[in-house]
Amino acid sequence: MNEKNAKTVARIILGGSLLFAGISHLTVARKAFRAQVPDWVPLKKDDTVVYSGIAEIALGSSLVFTDERRQKAVGKIAATFFGAVFPGNISQYVNNRSAFGLDTNQKRFTRLFFQPVLIYWALKSTNNL
Repeated sequence: MNEKNAKTVARIILGGSLLFAGISHLTVARKAFRAQVPDWVPLKKDDTVVYSGIAEIALGSSLVFTDERRQKAVGKIAATFFGAVFPGNISQYVNNRSAFGLDTNQKRFTRLFFQPVLIYWALKSTNNL
């Protein structure tokens, strides 16, 4: 597989994952996602989960379906989104909130290292790196 095809597959997998996560925000995992919303966010936790779910659906759809001319912009927006939600992962760790099988501090701490991977993935698969 050449690099262009590998990036396309990586972009579609990331987009599909965002679509799944976004739909989960609005349905089956809504309560679990509330555990990641920091207390300092000035919105109701459920509203934050809904809005971030809508954003993930939009970003996922954009990563899957955007034409090549707009992929760089979508990748930068996705990377920014992953950076913006990172405080939620930190909050889950600091406040010892269990969700998504992250039921120990070690698991929650390890999860923190995956956010930079998502940022890199969004940028690399959309030709920003």
